[in-house]
Amino acid sequence: MAEYKWPEEGKRSHIGKRIKRLDGPDKVSGRAKYTYDLNRPGMLFGKVVRSPHAHAKIVSIDLSVAEKMPGVKAVKIIQGPGAEIQWAGDEIVVLAAETEGQAEDAARAVKIQYEKLPHFVNEQNWDAIPEANRRRPSEATAGDPAKAFKEADIVFEGSYGNEVITHCCLESHGLIAEWEDDKNLLVHQSTQSVSANGPQFAQALGIPAGNVRLKMEHIGGGFGSKFPVDRWGIEAAKLSKLAGGKPIKLMLERDSELMVAGSRPSVFAKVKVAAKKDGSITGWESEVWGSGGVGNFSFAGLLPYVFRAGVENRKEKFSVIGTNTGPQRAWRAPNHPQACLITMSAFDDLAAELKMDPLDLFLKNIALTGTRANVYRDELMKAAEMIEWKKMWRPRGEGAPGSTKYVKRGLGLSLHTWGGGGHASDCDLTIHPDGSVELKMGTQDLGVGTRTVLAIVAADTLGLPLDAVKVHIGDNRYPVSSGSGGSTTVGGVSSSTRRASIDALNALFEKVAPAMNTTAGKLEAVGGKIQEIGKPTNSMTWKQACAKLGTQPLTTRGKNPGKETLTTAGVGGVQMADVSVDIETGIVKMNNFVAVQDCGLIIDMKTAESQVFGAMIMGVTFALFEEKVMDAQTGRMLNPNMEFYRLAGLADIGNFKVHMMTGKGYDERGVIGVGEPPTVSPGAAISNAVANAIGVRVPSIPLTPDRVLAALEKKGGASAKI
Repeated sequence: MAEYKWPEEGKRSHIGKRIKRLDGPDKVSGRAKYTYDLNRPGMLFGKVVRSPHAHAKIVSIDLSVAEKMPGVKAVKIIQGPGAEIQWAGDEIVVLAAETEGQAEDAARAVKIQYEKLPHFVNEQNWDAIPEANRRRPSEATAGDPAKAFKEADIVFEGSYGNEVITHCCLESHGLIAEWEDDKNLLVHQSTQSVSANGPQFAQALGIPAGNVRLKMEHIGGGFGSKFPVDRWGIEAAKLSKLAGGKPIKLMLERDSELMVAGSRPSVFAKVKVAAKKDGSITGWESEVWGSGGVGNFSFAGLLPYVFRAGVENRKEKFSVIGTNTGPQRAWRAPNHPQACLITMSAFDDLAAELKMDPLDLFLKNIALTGTRANVYRDELMKAAEMIEWKKMWRPRGEGAPGSTKYVKRGLGLSLHTWGGGGHASDCDLTIHPDGSVELKMGTQDLGVGTRTVLAIVAADTLGLPLDAVKVHIGDNRYPVSSGSGGSTTVGGVSSSTRRASIDALNALFEKVAPAMNTTAGKLEAVGGKIQEIGKPTNSMTWKQACAKLGTQPLTTRGKNPGKETLTTAGVGGVQMADVSVDIETGIVKMNNFVAVQDCGLIIDMKTAESQVFGAMIMGVTFALFEEKVMDAQTGRMLNPNMEFYRLAGLADIGNFKVHMMTGKGYDERGVIGVGEPPTVSPGAAISNAVANAIGVRVPSIPLTPDRVLAALEKKGGASAKI
């Protein structure tokens, strides 16, 4: 009976090492082809006509001019007269033409009459939100919060918020859809879910799921937004049918990407915290609201973030606000960055009120985090060492060493959690008689090194170099693997690959054992050889062993979940930020940013650290710059472009350091995903650092110059406490 477990530290040839991504050379040389790069024979270009109004009823649609324009091959109404449009950017008409320019001209020729209706798009101010847009709140109470606040030595109150931000994938959403015949559809889609999207197309188009072939070699970012096939995907397939099955390429333009491809919900909160004089937190109360656009979202059960289990006296109220804006989608650790900002900011403000070092206050209350308290304690101390917290930190408003009259320096911290357990995944591993090894799986590589991880696990298990394993992914004809979300990919794909590799190796041992005058249970694969354990002279090369297969390749299928545990869930992390703030201009500059993160057994240290670095970059971006700005009068997004929807550049980042918690106490937990957890803390850590620097809380992020200056103006002098 095979035993499924990860190799011990001293017996790992590749696992845990710093290994470059196998697809790196293809990407930097341009050989890697993304959906956007593909141009199929006879391909047409699709364009969508979108509503310019946030709330309107379609009165009439005239396609007559567009249909007769040069190059136009198909025009289709998506939402017809009488339909009520709920947000600017919603799809009305789709069309296809021989060139992109012709399609754009035809789209402009479509005439649509609307009856404009009242709209509401800005939810920041609770008092200005119409009653009709306030959906029924969820409320929860635990313990006796009234008693906790009555008996508290100190009660702190604060207000905090996150503005809506949008997805902004480097490769926009889109696909190429073509009919190979009347019943079979071929789709090249930029997606996070290669195996699952075929059935979505099939159901919408009325064909068997097996008739949809979906392929994707590379994806230019997803971050939670590229799971569904989307209405424009279905319409592209229908348009292809109208155009005689010709390929239709429909990729969102940058403005459409920012308007319609999903957003991270806003969250605003009024918070009260009860505490003792020594900083012990005894009670929590929060009134929270936010908007996921026209859709819904849940924010219940998250506050106080990380500390919730230990704060027994709690009262919470959460209200969803309906707005006439595009719907929200999962955005790298859904809801956690918002919950983290609210909680960590409130606790940091409490520390300032008590004149405590926030590191001391967090350590004082670390037991409230529950089962991972010791992990958080170790991570806090490591991060403090990396950023020299005790040397650099000064009380709020005094300015850390390096401050000048007009540029103030400050430090802030935050901690976070996430799940990350491995998802369902099947893997086929084939050993050929010539010694070559192939791995097939219907998963996807979001740019984080999935191909490399698969090769590492298989090669480590089989005792081979990495280049001996050929990895095939990105096709729904391969064994099914779940979509890449929730940081579940690495745990799922590594576990199924490990099981498939162990089974294949054991089957090979059975083939060669008689020729080596031993039994399969006494063999091992090391350094490109099959040898007897404890007797390495009794060996044969890998190729010699594989030749014993004869003419028939050996294929095994590994599954996750399966026998024994190779992946678990639940991680913690700590981040600390060091910033400088120009109090004349309000500009925030990153000096240093450190992250300490655990994620169980690390398959590739280099790509694991790279994911944390990437999360920190995204974190700096949403902490300082990102914001979906909506015009109250027109209901439109005012900054759907890369000039005014700003992302962080190289000069905005500062110095980053990452430390991964590994070894005893971590490796035994198996493989856990790390894509999302380090994205959670940056907003809180950077906001706390800015408050420490300037002596006042900037209540919401992004920490743009106007918000910083407004907070300084409201501060009322350098002596203000918070």
